[in-house]
Amino acid sequence: MTIDAATVRKVAKLARIAEPEERLDGLAHELNGIMKWIEQLAEVDTKDVEPMTSAVHQTLPMRDDIVTDGARPEQVLSNAPRADRGFFVVPKVVE
Repeated sequence: MTIDAATVRKVAKLARIAEPEERLDGLAHELNGIMKWIEQLAEVDTKDVEPMTSAVHQTLPMRDDIVTDGARPEQVLSNAPRADRGFFVVPKVVE
């Protein structure tokens, strides 16, 4: 896959990133280098490799899953810009 300046311009617009016109060719070159590196990774045989979530094998400690009310509503609401009767007050966003 080849990325050109027009593609960089379109992606920057979609991401709402302002990039000057003179930087688009350089960014396209950098992104093409990244894509070539990704294609190299796709060539690696990982058929016998187990999926992992970390480079270090460790088991997380388990705890009982107990539902609580937090027992500190005053402390929780103390950081809220507005609170009413034990609830956060937020601006209405849906009509």
